[in-house]
Amino acid sequence: MEFAQRLLLVHAHPDDETINNGATMAKYVAQGAHITLVTCTRGEEGEVLVPELAHLASSQTDQLGTHREGEIADAMRELGVTDHRFLGAPEKRWRDSGMMDTEPNKRTDVFWQADLDEAAMELVKIILEIKPQVLITYDEFGGYGHPDHIQAHRVAMRAAELAADPSVTNGVTWEISKIYWNTMPKSVIAEGMAKMKEIGSDFFGAESVDDLPFVKPDELVTAMIDGTEFVDKKMAAMRAHATQITLDGPFFALSNNLGNSVWGNEYYTLVKGEKSPPFDAKGHESDLFAGI
Repeated sequence: MEFAQRLLLVHAHPDDETINNGATMAKYVAQGAHITLVTCTRGEEGEVLVPELAHLASSQTDQLGTHREGEIADAMRELGVTDHRFLGAPEKRWRDSGMMDTEPNKRTDVFWQADLDEAAMELVKIILEIKPQVLITYDEFGGYGHPDHIQAHRVAMRAAELAADPSVTNGVTWEISKIYWNTMPKSVIAEGMAKMKEIGSDFFGAESVDDLPFVKPDELVTAMIDGTEFVDKKMAAMRAHATQITLDGPFFALSNNLGNSVWGNEYYTLVKGEKSPPFDAKGHESDLFAGI
C-alpha cells in the first residue's frame, strides 16, 4: 500500500518517542499517514522506577533492555503505530550509552561509540525503503545533552544526507523534504512549573525553568501540532513505559495540574524545507507535511 504521507522519527531510547511526539504520531496515524519509528538503543541503562522490577537494572541482571522492548511495543499499540524498528536490527545492536563520562559510556558496544557512517547507513536503508517526506529527531544538543540523543541527531542528519547522495546509494536516492527537531518552549514549561509550585510540587527538582537544559526559547518554535484530541492515547502510551515514567512523577504531575491538554501540543523547529501554511495564531506551521 502506498501512503501519501510518510513520517520518520529517530529516537534514542524507548519512551523518548512518546514524551516528545506521542500526540503527533497518533494524529497522523488517524489521518492515514505511515509512521516509521526508529529507536537507536533499547535503553539498557535506564533507571528502573518500579521496585519489583529493580532486578532488571544493568547493575543486576541487565535485562532492562529486553523488558523495554515490550514496553515500547505496548506504547506503539496505544498510538496506532505499526512500523517500529530498532536501528540495525536484527544484525546490529547498539547498547544504551548511559550518561556522559560514566563507566557504561566507555563500553565499545554502546551507541555513543558507534561509527557514525556505519550507523547512518543502517538508517539509510530504511529511508530508501519507506521514502519519508518528513523526518523528526533531536537538535544538535540531543535536547538535554544525553550522548545517545546527540548521537541519534548525528545519525539521523547524516543518514538524510547520505540517502540523497547517488555515489553512496548506487544511484537509488531519496531526498527528505522537511526535517524538524523536537523543541520544548520555555513559556510552556514555565507555566507548568508555576502551577506545580502552587501545590508545593516541583519539576525534576528544578527551581526555575532556566535550570532545565531541554527548555528552548519560544522563538525557536516554527511548528506546533495540536494533538489534544489524541492526548488519551499519548497518556496510555506513557503508562506503557512503566519502568521509566511513574504516575506520580513530573510528567503526570503536569497533567494533573494543567490538564491532559498540556501534552497535546507538540513543538518543532524546521531545519530543512520551507515553512508553509496553514499557520496558527502565533505564526507556527500546523501541519508538518504543509507545502509537500
